[in-house]
Amino acid sequence: MISPDKDCHLCDLCRKRTNLVLPTGDLGSPVVLVGEAPGENEDLQGKPFVGRAGDILNKIMEEVGLERGRVMITNTVKCRPPMNRVPMPEEMAACRPFLNSELKGRKVVVGLGKSAVKDLLGYEGPMAKVVNTRQYIDVDGEKVLFIPTYHPMACVYRKNAREDLKMTMAMIKEEFLP
Repeated sequence: MISPDKDCHLCDLCRKRTNLVLPTGDLGSPVVLVGEAPGENEDLQGKPFVGRAGDILNKIMEEVGLERGRVMITNTVKCRPPMNRVPMPEEMAACRPFLNSELKGRKVVVGLGKSAVKDLLGYEGPMAKVVNTRQYIDVDGEKVLFIPTYHPMACVYRKNAREDLKMTMAMIKEEFLP
């Protein structure tokens, strides 16, 4: 895996960040969960999914018996966008070589949320149409199984999103991390 230089200036996101947010968990896992972009807590701690969304994700994973440390967790970009806005295409493109190095050779990649699904799959329609479907993404010429699902924060507002995310985590545990 390649990581950005600690003084990375490949895009404008570097101007406002506190920390680079690099992958955590089992860096050799066959499963990678990819979030959208770091939030405030992630920026402060330099780790993905440590804020409210992380609490929701942890609880759902715990409910299905999936230990967070068994998967790798990362984001499409490594720096927090200002005002938690969606990353711009050029920002995602700047981080794509790092993300691709994290995804290459994995059994399955799970896209957590609309922005991650758009960046990795190119899909821009309603999430309900693709949640928990099996797709394939190109990772530097390699086809990798991709499962789109809801971002944990979607579970705050939509009960069915929580059930779908829980189903995703159960499927990951049963099929890819028995």
